[in-house]
Amino acid sequence: MPHTLLANILLQAVPPTAQAAHAAEQMDPIALVLHASTVVQAVLIILTLMGLFCIFIMGAKALRVFAATQASRRFLDLFWGSEQGPDWTNARLEGVYAEIKSYSASPVAAVFRAGYVELARIGSAQTAGQNWAGAADIENVSRALKRTANNELTALETMLPFLATTASTAPFIGLFGTVIGIMNSFIAISGNRNASLDVVAPGIAEALIATAIGLMAAIPAVMAYNFFTRRIRVLESEMESFSNDYLNIVRRHFLKG
Repeated sequence: MPHTLLANILLQAVPPTAQAAHAAEQMDPIALVLHASTVVQAVLIILTLMGLFCIFIMGAKALRVFAATQASRRFLDLFWGSEQGPDWTNARLEGVYAEIKSYSASPVAAVFRAGYVELARIGSAQTAGQNWAGAADIENVSRALKRTANNELTALETMLPFLATTASTAPFIGLFGTVIGIMNSFIAISGNRNASLDVVAPGIAEALIATAIGLMAAIPAVMAYNFFTRRIRVLESEMESFSNDYLNIVRRHFLKG
């Protein structure tokens, strides 16, 4: 009781402008973070690291998806070039395959490469006099196309689950920090036996910072995840359509039996 009385006397002795400056300094976000409890600081560090890693993933995925989209469009223009006519020959496929290195970023080009290599292997075996069933040959090409498409899809989706994890867990991690901060505020009220705004406000502000950081990490993550998922689904559809078209070409022009 004497200590509380002495503190009130000293506080009243401080000029109002100095009191306001001291209160403003206490409510500064940086000061709140620096003077937060260990648990709240740990929560803020975890959320900050998650947010920074999400930014890295967003940048890397944006470059990868953009490059894949552009390269796939250019490769499809090459493959379906109207100036080459409707006839498909070994020379035409070899011409496309010869330029495949220029489209290394394209998942569709990777699918074509796998199909061409498998078709060339089948052709070499037939030339050597081995007996091959047409249906089995087509099934081998189909498996090569599907396997490569799945591999390319897996590569495109790498690290995307972390965005989904951040989007779903960051608000709850921030909420955990908020609960701890509010608990500290009530403990301070109990210790000081004073429920004035000066006692309650810093703890509540500290708690709300954890929630704000959690939302700042989660909102961009969920937006980026939805965007990249949509773009990858488009690329997946392009790979699937190309695989079907390529199989039709193989059936009609190369493995008719």
